[in-house]
Amino acid sequence: MYVLVTYDVSNCDAVGARRLRRVSKICTRYGQRVQFSVFECLVDPAQYELMKHELSEEIDLNTDSLRFYNLGKHWQSRVEHIGAKASYNPQGSLVI
Repeated sequence: MYVLVTYDVSNCDAVGARRLRRVSKICTRYGQRVQFSVFECLVDPAQYELMKHELSEEIDLNTDSLRFYNLGKHWQSRVEHIGAKASYNPQGSLVI
């Protein structure tokens, strides 16, 4: 399944800045950053639940927020990109 993850982490102090880095690091393990606080993740149902659990354990529920948009298996027809930073295909070939 293809999931769009967005977050807003309060980083007014050192503790918040550390939470922000940790949330970003978790998202990086599961997907590709497409904007500052937005990740596109291609995950199976078990990975999706694990990612949600890891992220919810990291944030402060009183000041931070997470949003998960499940675009499903046929996400290609639901994602449209206009502008800089060409879109990527998470199912495409990996070139190193």
